Amino acid sequence: MRKDLMDILVCPACKGQLTLTIENETNNDVETGTMHCGKCPIDYPISDGIPNLISPVKLT
Repeated sequence: MRKDLMDILVCPACKGQLTLTIENETNNDVETGTMHCGKCPIDYPISDGIPNLISPVKLT
């Protein structure tokens, strides 16, 4: 995942800002890590360079 995507990505559950934690990167791209929502308690994993933005819960 390209790091500059963090400028446009938001939490799909609540539209809150996401904070990136990088575990492994290659050529300035994130291979593994997590994106954490600062508004609700949800972490979204990044695996093999692909962010999983499927929300485990639906907030109202």
